[in-house]
Amino acid sequence: MSAVLNPSPALAESLAAAARAVDGVLSGASLNAGLETIRPRILRAAAQDLSFNALRGFGLVDAALERLLERPLMDQVVRALLLAALAELFNRPQSAHAVVHQAVEATSLLGQPRARGLVNAVLRNFLRQGTQLRDEIEKTDSGRFRHPQWWIDRVRIAYPAQWEEVLRAANAHPPMTLRVNMRRASVEGYLEKLAQADMRARAIGGTAVLLERPCRVDALPGFAEGEVSVQDKGAQAAAPLLNVEPGMRVLDACAAPGGKAAHLLELVECELLAVDISRERALRIDENFSRLGLKGTVLVGDAARPPTFWDGRPFDRVLADVPCSASGVVRRHPDILWLRRETDIAGFAAAQARLLEALWQLLIPGGTLLYATCSVFPEENGLQVRSFLGRHPEALAMPLAGVENGQILPGSDTDGFYYALLQKNRS
Repeated sequence: MSAVLNPSPALAESLAAAARAVDGVLSGASLNAGLETIRPRILRAAAQDLSFNALRGFGLVDAALERLLERPLMDQVVRALLLAALAELFNRPQSAHAVVHQAVEATSLLGQPRARGLVNAVLRNFLRQGTQLRDEIEKTDSGRFRHPQWWIDRVRIAYPAQWEEVLRAANAHPPMTLRVNMRRASVEGYLEKLAQADMRARAIGGTAVLLERPCRVDALPGFAEGEVSVQDKGAQAAAPLLNVEPGMRVLDACAAPGGKAAHLLELVECELLAVDISRERALRIDENFSRLGLKGTVLVGDAARPPTFWDGRPFDRVLADVPCSASGVVRRHPDILWLRRETDIAGFAAAQARLLEALWQLLIPGGTLLYATCSVFPEENGLQVRSFLGRHPEALAMPLAGVENGQILPGSDTDGFYYALLQKNRS
């Protein structure tokens, strides 16, 4: 009998790995940082699934755990294990007894064998009370929408007719969307390649192709040859909106990992400079350019301090893809919901204002700057742009084709983004 290759890890092992990753989030670290340390890859994938479930359902499972415990848990990793196990019990009740048994086994893998009795008691108590607990908790906004209350309140005020849809979209599994490199393939031709590989997909506008079922990038036909990249439909809106013409000098500030910069170069021959403050992330831009067969200049520099990268020649176009709360992409990064604090929004807005002021100075008269965020909070978006226009009478907000008020809300085929196109008057 031949040996089984890459057997799936036991649930206990996966729960233990997920518990360590969720414990990191509870301590203030990003989920990606915790997951990146997990080996082998198959265990990391299983732990990611469990961690995402725990964090997407945090508003429910954390409230349930609080009701099930007689006193607060002092050991955070055991708490994280219980959160991951409770999320599994909520999502897969048919596997209840296996989940309880494997969660108890995971305590030993975490070096917490004394917690076996506690974990067993809490989870078995949940099996008896789960339905009642869920009904009680989902009567609250946080339990129903799995978001912090302050986040829910902000979204409800900003989008009174759509707030529930926005919150529900944030808890959904994200779509896997591809961007076809028009220098090496066509949308129609690439769809044929996917069909030949028995991968169902459909065109959703422009260069975007939506896969019916996500897969690893190395399974995509032509990926290594640069025919396609992974990029959300909303993110793909940036390059066409900037309306770059051949030969123009273009700056992509805060450019890593380089998806929008690469899209610009795929669409038009231009003199593009991509800047990022992180040397490690700037290397990823170079790697992406190389795979896609594109030529652009990549520099390490601080976009808020132009002397760190600028040679004094102004730009025809500037893409200001500024750091933000990432509130429009939380279904891809569910830890953001619980790492962010309401007070963070003002800090992001202040940093964005500084970046706008610095980058505006680099633009030629008659040139345009595209302000972009992956946020749904008005303080980072429309209110930020309105404030900038009030300070700069020479700036004019240009219409955006197909993007109402500049805001793209999360939906079935796109994440949440905001865009504003600002032109510098010649006079």
